[in-house]
Amino acid sequence: MTKLKKLNAMKSLYLFIFILLFSNCKNDKQEDSNSNSDVFEVVMPAVVDTLRFDDSEIETFNKSIAIELKQKQLIEKKDESDELQELIIDKTYSVEKTDYTMNFKYPLLNTSFKTTHSNFNDFINDYYINISKTEQDILESKLLCDSIEAKTFREERYIDYKIYNLNDQLISVLFYKENFYSGAVHPSYSFDGFNFDLNRGVFMTYEDFFNQDSEPELVVILNENITKKIGKGDLYYECWELSTDDFIANKNNFVLNQTYVEFYFDDCVVCPSYTGTYSIEVPLVDLQSVLKKYETNPLVF
Repeated sequence: MTKLKKLNAMKSLYLFIFILLFSNCKNDKQEDSNSNSDVFEVVMPAVVDTLRFDDSEIETFNKSIAIELKQKQLIEKKDESDELQELIIDKTYSVEKTDYTMNFKYPLLNTSFKTTHSNFNDFINDYYINISKTEQDILESKLLCDSIEAKTFREERYIDYKIYNLNDQLISVLFYKENFYSGAVHPSYSFDGFNFDLNRGVFMTYEDFFNQDSEPELVVILNENITKKIGKGDLYYECWELSTDDFIANKNNFVLNQTYVEFYFDDCVVCPSYTGTYSIEVPLVDLQSVLKKYETNPLVF
């Protein structure tokens, strides 16, 4: 082989090696580019939803709505005040002071129909709507607490009523009291029921309608009605059975109807504040075993 041929062969070999090296370098750059692209996709920040609520916040919100609905249903509940407007004299009392607000609405009876209606009026004025005692209770409750919040918080006391008539013989008055205490998100409700015999001019209590020592049996009847409500999917979820002690403490808080007796219970006696209702209706046919069989008992038929 001549020197020229050897030189050409060497050039061809170098050229081949150069092309091969260039090709590998290009492939390496492409792989590096792909690799960098993969890394970029991995480190991309995820979009964060700043409007998400945790379960406890949702539960608190739902319970708050349920409490407001429960209280609204009570306030808007139909009674017979329109039908009894000639018999009833509506009274109101309101006061606004630095420490508290009071708004009371209550009925008195028209004594022109019967002089014994004054028995009802005297009791309501002197005992139940006791303004001075309510003011004293509010001020004493503030003195018992040293917190700045309790002293600066303006307490609100509100009383309204529902009234019903049974056979023109008896009126049932349910007072519902709204108390808004310091630190509470919603007001609490408590109840007082009174049944007044219009013919005899006297108040009637549990013992006038129901047999002596019938409380345990009536508690069983009430709990059976609660269980039925829960089974039907009504508003009584998470409610519990009524205890005999709680019933005895509230046994006079009922109103009478032509076909049923409705018992009322304070917040959290039978149901949590956010569920159920404040009352339990029991048909008269379910109460025959505990009703007194006296002529003076308007529930006997």
